[in-house]
Amino acid sequence: MEQDKELIKPKNIFESLNCAIEGIIYALKHQRHTRYFFAIAAIALLLGLILNLHEIEFVLFSISVVILLFAEMINTAIESTIDLVCGKKFHPLAKAAKDISAGAVLLSSIGVFIMGYLIFSRYLINPFVIGLQTMKVFTGHIAVVALLIVLITVVASKAYFGKGSPLHGGMPSGHSAVAFSLWAAVVLMTLNPFVTLLTFIMALMVSHSRLIAGIHTKSEVFLGALLGAGVTFLIFYIFSVVSK
Repeated sequence: MEQDKELIKPKNIFESLNCAIEGIIYALKHQRHTRYFFAIAAIALLLGLILNLHEIEFVLFSISVVILLFAEMINTAIESTIDLVCGKKFHPLAKAAKDISAGAVLLSSIGVFIMGYLIFSRYLINPFVIGLQTMKVFTGHIAVVALLIVLITVVASKAYFGKGSPLHGGMPSGHSAVAFSLWAAVVLMTLNPFVTLLTFIMALMVSHSRLIAGIHTKSEVFLGALLGAGVTFLIFYIFSVVSK
């Protein structure tokens, strides 16, 4: 037993570093959320370099991202330990530990979102808002155009994948696409945080209803939401650039 412990324990700093890297690789391989967080962090940091953020802004945002990744790694470690000890047996304390560690990740995510919004808004959102304000008369027409393009894209995608009908099932979810297209249009037309939150909750409820009914998978709903919001934001952006 003592021999096994000596084999497991790192003998020098290089072996310790190797174990740490192996831990990161394990989390990336076995935890989907860890992969998502690492990918989002890499994209956000790259965007920060492209936008040439001020040194203090870049450092603060980098620290918030590191805290998020740290929380996710700790969450993975806690979940793995609990699964090792409890196996498939349910225990309320095991559930509480997993929920608390997941809550830490959620709090870290909120911190990153707030930090990212405060830093990136003046580089991305403010110029976009100025462009929208110059063409406010036409925003209603643009919203209709964006919605029609989303609907056409959804129908074309379902025809391509050969699954479902225009109003039922298939890739992507048409209801999610329309709901998030309307959400994006409302966001850009009102520029009101409270209205943005309310319409986002409604879009989420529409999308979630498709999951509960078993009509769509998570990936179909997610891609539908991404399509609806993405196309709408793109259409508004194109018109804002043209109007300048």
